[in-house]
Amino acid sequence: MLPEVRMARIIDAIGLHQARKLSCVEAAELLGMSERHFRRLRDAYEVHGAEGIVDRRRGRASGRRAGVDEIEWVVEEFRTRYFDFTAKHFHEAIQGRPMADGKLFVRSYTWTKSVLQVRELVRKAPKRSAHRKKRARRPLPGMLLFQDGSKHAWLPQGPELDLIVTMDDATSAILSAVLVEEEGTASSFIGLKETIAGQGLFCALYTDRGSHYFYTPKAGEPVDKTRLTQVGRALKQLGIEHIPSYCPEGRGRMERLFGTLQSRLPPLMRQEGLASIAAANHWLATVYIPHHNARFAVAAADEEGTAFVPFVGALDDILCVQDERVVGNDNTVRYAGRVLQIPEQRHRRHFVKATVRVHEYPDGRLAVFHGPRRLADYEPDGTLIHQISPARTAA
Repeated sequence: MLPEVRMARIIDAIGLHQARKLSCVEAAELLGMSERHFRRLRDAYEVHGAEGIVDRRRGRASGRRAGVDEIEWVVEEFRTRYFDFTAKHFHEAIQGRPMADGKLFVRSYTWTKSVLQVRELVRKAPKRSAHRKKRARRPLPGMLLFQDGSKHAWLPQGPELDLIVTMDDATSAILSAVLVEEEGTASSFIGLKETIAGQGLFCALYTDRGSHYFYTPKAGEPVDKTRLTQVGRALKQLGIEHIPSYCPEGRGRMERLFGTLQSRLPPLMRQEGLASIAAANHWLATVYIPHHNARFAVAAADEEGTAFVPFVGALDDILCVQDERVVGNDNTVRYAGRVLQIPEQRHRRHFVKATVRVHEYPDGRLAVFHGPRRLADYEPDGTLIHQISPARTAA
């Protein structure tokens, strides 16, 4: 409100009150202030006239007003070093840092954001929609985990890659994050292996209905839980419940997490000079995930206890693609265009017409099993690399 308009409205309300047309309460409501403040203005007007109700702060600079040098330092830092950071991330990065004059930067996030918005360096966020009630988190870590992928240009000047993230529902802690060229069965197994090896077995996994997670007979219809994918088969072997998502809102926490990661990871990877998937995955596991969880993870509702159970066994032979094949007359197995020669075994000379099981691991390696017995390992191209049982020697 303009100062002149404000003064005219106050004088008019005081006049109506003095004419006994308005009570103090009614006059205060008309002006949008408390009754006590209206009485203070009325008394000042009666003693000093219009001068008594003038706002004495007019024309005075605030004692907390930022200097031009401080504002220019913030703007220059954003333009030169942090141009691809969000306002929040930028404020966290410069908080407590010395400025050009040697003083530490201690302004609030709201102040920093306002400076950037006034100079049109960042855009104002759109107005939020009506409040919706959030689904309550599970009380213990390990009761429910989310896994999802996001395609984005994560590496500086690189192609779009998929980031596969596994997150705990109770705490929002990231348990695994790996960059891969394309999301699929292998990437899901990598995320599950890192999680189970680091934390233990968990109760349930919530995912979208991608074809590597579920078989859906007809688009838009429920998934068929009787026809398991490789991921579904592995989760069943481990005793983990697999829950399909039927709406985007069900994956809201993952969507918000990917929003945070897409705004923070590319600038940080640029500053770290990361240019390969292997280097980025090492940095994610050793540097970023601990920092992210310290910043964003919350305490579980039940602060004591966990639903994670230690796993004892070989994860590699569960979290892999398993397919049955019939051995040919030349004692070979044909798998995905490759010919796997089964070497002579001590307990059996050949496996012609026998049904064996081929395991394909996330890194591309292969293995052939006959029941529980591992017969041989192979390189991704089908070259024999290891013979488990020594060959039988001639008598």
